[in-house]
Amino acid sequence: MAKEELLEMEGLVDEILPDSRYRITLDNGHKLIAYTAGRVKKNHIRILAGDKVSLEVSPYDLSKGRITFRHIDKKQSFAGAPYRRH
Repeated sequence: MAKEELLEMEGLVDEILPDSRYRITLDNGHKLIAYTAGRVKKNHIRILAGDKVSLEVSPYDLSKGRITFRHIDKKQSFAGAPYRRH
């Protein structure tokens, strides 16, 4: 059985929920719950409320999705922020 194609969508993070889940409002107004993809977790990419994200949604369940990319907002500048070393 072939793997089904996932729907690529963009949305805005409304709320951060427990267990690495997020409440997302898509550009078309639909709301869903999404979790972070493995690559996003692995690279420790922080997602905050108000961030614009790309996500994949299964055609079988349109109420759940997986965040695959966080879009960078050009308005924020981190040039003045001190460098923090772990």
